[in-house]
Amino acid sequence: MIEEFKKFIMRGNVIDMATGVIIGAAFGKIVSSFTSDILMPPLGLLLGKVDFSNLYINLGSMEYDSIAAAKEAGGPVIAYGVFLNTCLDFLIVATAIFILIKQVNRLMPKAPEPEPEPDPRKCPYCKEVVAEDATRCPHCTSELKA
Repeated sequence: MIEEFKKFIMRGNVIDMATGVIIGAAFGKIVSSFTSDILMPPLGLLLGKVDFSNLYINLGSMEYDSIAAAKEAGGPVIAYGVFLNTCLDFLIVATAIFILIKQVNRLMPKAPEPEPEPDPRKCPYCKEVVAEDATRCPHCTSELKA
């Protein structure tokens, strides 16, 4: 069982997948930082100095100055600002992956298209399909030309 596991782990596609997951996680951190540290502050400024990561709906009876204070006190909140940031992160990652895959597909050699099958031989009299090497039509028994 250990030998079988070693063979499974050492296959190329498993290692490629693991590498992709690690690079994807690192890329996700870069995109999260880009969204929260570079993209959202100017957008919040344009929308009236709004900090999206601090937008929330308080579900409790106590008032809190910020989402951090609410979470520290254990108050029930819906953190929709953080959700908006996460959705924007996803859209950026999805767009980047779409562009990357589109470019990789453009650079990859295209597989040759298979040649179309030739039209089957038909009897000139009854128009039924006959074998290429037939000398008589099996349907109407007409003699066929070579």
